[in-house]
Amino acid sequence: MDNVPEDPSDRTLEDVFYPADRVPFVEWDELSGAKPTVVLTGVVALLAFVTGLSNLSQASLAINGPLTTVVDLPLPVVRFGGVLFAFVLGILTVGLQRRKRLAWRVATVVFLGLVLLPLATFQPTDIPLLVMTLVTYPLLVRNRHRFDQSLDLSPIQIASLSAIFGVILYGTVGAYGLRGQFLELDSWGDAVYYVIVTIATVGYGDITPVTAEARWFSLSIILFGTGAFTVAVGALIGPAIESRMATAFGVMTASELTLLEDHVVVLGYGDVTASLLKELGDETEVVVVTPDEETVASLQGEGVNLLTGDPTDEAVLKDARVGTASGVVVGSNDDARDVLAVIATKNVNPNIRTVAAATDQKHVEKFRAVGADEVINPRSIGGRLLGQSVLGRGSTESLLTGIGTDDSDPANSE
Repeated sequence: MDNVPEDPSDRTLEDVFYPADRVPFVEWDELSGAKPTVVLTGVVALLAFVTGLSNLSQASLAINGPLTTVVDLPLPVVRFGGVLFAFVLGILTVGLQRRKRLAWRVATVVFLGLVLLPLATFQPTDIPLLVMTLVTYPLLVRNRHRFDQSLDLSPIQIASLSAIFGVILYGTVGAYGLRGQFLELDSWGDAVYYVIVTIATVGYGDITPVTAEARWFSLSIILFGTGAFTVAVGALIGPAIESRMATAFGVMTASELTLLEDHVVVLGYGDVTASLLKELGDETEVVVVTPDEETVASLQGEGVNLLTGDPTDEAVLKDARVGTASGVVVGSNDDARDVLAVIATKNVNPNIRTVAAATDQKHVEKFRAVGADEVINPRSIGGRLLGQSVLGRGSTESLLTGIGTDDSDPANSE
């Protein structure tokens, strides 16, 4: 039995779904890849928030850590630093989850600043934050190539952010220039504070205009600031709301697929792929790409990632992370469309293992010609199984080992 040649179809399944380059006992990427990095960044943000609250709750905070011999950090910075870093890291965690390059760059700087806080106080509550920061930062640097997505802001998002920045700049310079016409406004810090609370419509009343010119100026800040802020909220938050609504209906967006690695991409959905999903089970992550919304709805709750889109569109394949996938299965019921899907797949990632299911035997060579690494003709295989089984040549299970991928000539199945 040891000398029986391995069946090509078995090798195909093993190559796609069980890559030989995996570590037998410990999947190192599961512990040090992009996903753990994002999770640990979120944990650091939470610890920074807890540490910041601890510092704020103390009546007298002692700053006698090892850093004090080198740098003298102001007490307000140490008190409020933890909470401020936590909010910044919370935003960066979302950016890292979406694989944004800008979020990675900012995070590398923020982590360096965050490590200074526990070194300044060095209290027992600071130790977890210090340890977790030192553990997360090397992972962040190691996975820098995986956070490669550009920010991709729309024109209206760029315009809304620019408008907010312009209003803050206008208000700060104007308020400082008119500081003699305001009560309790004496510095640039007071000017920034006044503009922020005015735009936020909080209006504590501690800084108030005392002349008509100052009042008209304050009114302009209110009108421009609230308008710019409202537009920015709609432009920045609106797409996120749409994304969640789409997910509720069974459609995953590209940003929700960004952390997938070593997964299998299934292009199209047909009779073959339905059986394929049942065979895979929970052994590997699967992304099904199909333009059929009814199919997407029917697959809800099946434990697979769903992306509504054209499998022949290279942009959609990039969203499905074909570049980091372990293999691609092309298997709708339309051979012509599947051939185009193979071409698009090889354009996106020429080295990825691609297996195609041909519904018609005469199309097998066409799939091979466009770059499919293996072509399986399920109907021909089923017919051969029926024929051999009815002749009493063995059970269906035992006959499967003798069936190749090309029924015209078993010797060419490789």
